[in-house]
Amino acid sequence: MNTLVVCSGGLDSVSLAYVLVEQGNLGAIVTFDYNQRHRREIDFARRAAERLGKPFHLVDIQPIGAVLSGSALTDAVDVPDGHYAEDTMKATIVPNRNAIMLTIAFGLAAAQKMDAVAIAVHGGDHFIYPDCRPGFIDSFAAMQAQALDGFAEVRLLAPFVERSKADIVRAGAEAGTPFAQTWSCYKGGDLHCGRCGTCVERREAFDIAGVSDPTVYADADFWRDAVSRRCA
Repeated sequence: MNTLVVCSGGLDSVSLAYVLVEQGNLGAIVTFDYNQRHRREIDFARRAAERLGKPFHLVDIQPIGAVLSGSALTDAVDVPDGHYAEDTMKATIVPNRNAIMLTIAFGLAAAQKMDAVAIAVHGGDHFIYPDCRPGFIDSFAAMQAQALDGFAEVRLLAPFVERSKADIVRAGAEAGTPFAQTWSCYKGGDLHCGRCGTCVERREAFDIAGVSDPTVYADADFWRDAVSRRCA
């Protein structure tokens, strides 16, 4: 199945690309520049495509990102520290981000005569992000079937939507994902901060999965306190 992967350059989507390569189903990678705070992730997506020998599409949607104001990822709002399921993490919501990216990805896939679009949303995203939940995935797939009716048949694949990030780490490890060549931190510094929700989730996932984490964090211990406070 010739599949276009929406790849941010993060652990989840790069692992998905490697899993699809292992299955013989990866056709190309697409990523988006919406002037996100952590724009360095774009280079990680590009390098993943280069390593895998697949076409890479960078879509510039900065004007769209500019009007999606109020998010810590696109505006002058601090990225909160803490557990990824805390309400404070709602500050990182970019309204309709996945809907916008998937709409473009489906258009690209249809134009390129590809069979499917894949996205790496997962169970841990459900706490905060409405456009990562199963209901969104099912509804979007139904909408796209109507949008491309009579022109193209493009499936939406979300193999991790009911799985944990630890499951993704395990699947990525089995597929040979170079985890050190992925980027998760929303703060976008020189190192993973170790304190934002995505860093905490990343570090916890490696621990649960029993897989060695090669990531260098500015604060390597904060995640334990964040997880323990959440579980208390």
